[in-house]
Amino acid sequence: MRVCSNRFIVAACALAAGVACVACSDGAPNPGAGAVIDDPDPLITSGTRAALDELRYDSQPPPADPSNRLADDDRARAFGHRLFFEAALSGRLLERDNDGSAGTLGRAGEAGRVSCSGCHVPAAGFVDNRSPHHQISLAALWARRRTPTLLEIASAPLFNSDGRRDSIWAQAVGVMEAKGELNSGRLFVAEQIFRLHRGEYESLFGAMPPLDDAKAFPQLAPLQAGCDEGPDNSAACRGKPGDKSDYDGMTPAAQAAATTVTVNAAKAIAAYVSQLRCGSSRFEQWLGGDQQALSRTEQRGASLFVGKAGCSGCHSGANLSDGKFHNVGLRPATVAVAFTDTDDHGAAAGLALLLEDPLNSKGAFSDGDRGVLPVALGPELEGAFRTPSLRCLKNQPSFMHTAQLATLDEVVDFFDRGGDPAGFPGQNELKSLDLNERERADLVAFLQALQGAGPDPALVAAPAD
Repeated sequence: MRVCSNRFIVAACALAAGVACVACSDGAPNPGAGAVIDDPDPLITSGTRAALDELRYDSQPPPADPSNRLADDDRARAFGHRLFFEAALSGRLLERDNDGSAGTLGRAGEAGRVSCSGCHVPAAGFVDNRSPHHQISLAALWARRRTPTLLEIASAPLFNSDGRRDSIWAQAVGVMEAKGELNSGRLFVAEQIFRLHRGEYESLFGAMPPLDDAKAFPQLAPLQAGCDEGPDNSAACRGKPGDKSDYDGMTPAAQAAATTVTVNAAKAIAAYVSQLRCGSSRFEQWLGGDQQALSRTEQRGASLFVGKAGCSGCHSGANLSDGKFHNVGLRPATVAVAFTDTDDHGAAAGLALLLEDPLNSKGAFSDGDRGVLPVALGPELEGAFRTPSLRCLKNQPSFMHTAQLATLDEVVDFFDRGGDPAGFPGQNELKSLDLNERERADLVAFLQALQGAGPDPALVAAPAD
């Protein structure tokens, strides 16, 4: 980015926004008499300021999680930190694109290669900048959707783009058992916790069941866990409900014991994840009275955010998300060369599965009800996806749940035109914003200014052995 420093400052000269710098201090000539410099004064009325104050970052801890009694336990957080980086809980890599090259986690057929940190890359703000194309993730298989950031995720009411889970720990179990992600199962995960982390687990949760008793718990090796890909693309899975094999063949008591161990491990991971914060940004410094903290273009973008552009209608509150689901008329496009996510019903499907899920926060494995399950599902959920937080997104490599937009400029252009005329099922909620080029650049500049310092560096690094 070129920095304009003379009296003809053009605040929107960022190259990423595609706006030309008219007169800079690098020897370029000053504009002649009568030249128009599109750099109006920011207009921050008392009403605008009040609306912006509603977006101020909250540095207090996230809301309490009654579904996880160890959510605030420091020992659980330390254990979860270790498990977040633990690849030994995963089964085989299935996708042949896993060829061992840079950007993959290993070679197809290898087990124990995928951890949470493999797709939620800590050094990248807990998004995926590792997988080829920097769009959807390549774990055991290619993912269907973009890997979302984990920063500030503990403040969300529901999780996944479609609301499929209502706790971080249930989401973690879902990732473990997803064929395309860790490709594992709760029986294998429980047995691996017993083999590798028994002491740390028992210091938190008490004595483990005898998971080395082959009569009660079928013993699964890493290459036996999870699902396999048959020649007709069918899959035989082992170690999780519905496998018609190892897990389903256990007694109900043994099933409950294995599930409890896996859920407890996931609750430790959730305790770690709840610490991952974006932190306050230059926007909060500006709200606090430092008028130099935001540039003129960023201040104009802030005014647009709560004014003409109407972004705060959905991106509201301290987390810049209403936590709800909206259909924005996104037409699916090809990502990672060969994948297009079509006919995705979003929250209409995800919330229906959540209500039936034994691992939801009203279920037997929860420590308490989070009070976020929907009462009824309406037609407005068709093709609707969760509003993401806008904090700490400056360096994300892709956007939208499909990852099909590569820059914030593309995102702002998309919302400015009111989305696409036809996209996922359901009704597009958007309308054209009628922003001009400078206003779009201003809005992008403001979004980039929402970058905080991120989590404590100790949380970003892998724990010491």
